[in-house]
Amino acid sequence: MTLPLFRDDAYLTTTEAVVTAINEAGGIVLDQSIFYPTGGGQPGDNGWMTMADGTEIAIVTAVKGDTPDEIVHVPAEGSILPDIGSPVDIEIDWKTRHRYMRMHSCLHLLSAVLPYPVTGGQVSDGKGRLDFDLPEATLDKEEITAQLNRVIAGGHSLTSDWISEEELDAQPELVKTMSVQPPRGNGRIRLIKVGDIDLQPCGGTHVRNTSEIGPVRVRKIEKKGRQNRRVSLIFDDENTG
Repeated sequence: MTLPLFRDDAYLTTTEAVVTAINEAGGIVLDQSIFYPTGGGQPGDNGWMTMADGTEIAIVTAVKGDTPDEIVHVPAEGSILPDIGSPVDIEIDWKTRHRYMRMHSCLHLLSAVLPYPVTGGQVSDGKGRLDFDLPEATLDKEEITAQLNRVIAGGHSLTSDWISEEELDAQPELVKTMSVQPPRGNGRIRLIKVGDIDLQPCGGTHVRNTSEIGPVRVRKIEKKGRQNRRVSLIFDDENTG
């Protein structure tokens, strides 16, 4: 098991850890980590690991291990690997992670602005998208952009809480995603609350306040199949796409 420090503090950028295992592919498992592993539409973090002798290992991503509680840190090809039981210092690429956090939080707002079942989603660096179950609908890019930016500028706090799996089963309306269900097996589910605007299960990393997201715009709206409409977002201060 890897203690996921990012669950309680997404702003923690460095920490100490101990190597508990090296898997067959050379992935490094630690007793605790600030690296978010790929999942829920959010990419895994990249960053650095430094051994006691000062040797630095580039970590290209993080993924889930053999169990949902295990985080595997994937080193760059050809890296020297630490010994099991040795202490290391780890650091995430904060600039990239923070952009993931901003966009992930914004997608929660998008699901509130467009209150329809979500069939898929993806967080990328500077971009993000949600797919909605909308067989017959006309969506306006400018109107959605304006609504999102009003909510963002409202300065709403994002907080997390936990409920039991049984409590979630009694409130199925909390789960907006049709294709991805919240991770189960630990007996409890993490909820992300955005002011009085949105409440849904999520294991990802988020900003503390919507104002931190910054201005966004709807880049395009696409028809993906008979019942799917894809709404793609971009930070409005980016040149991506």
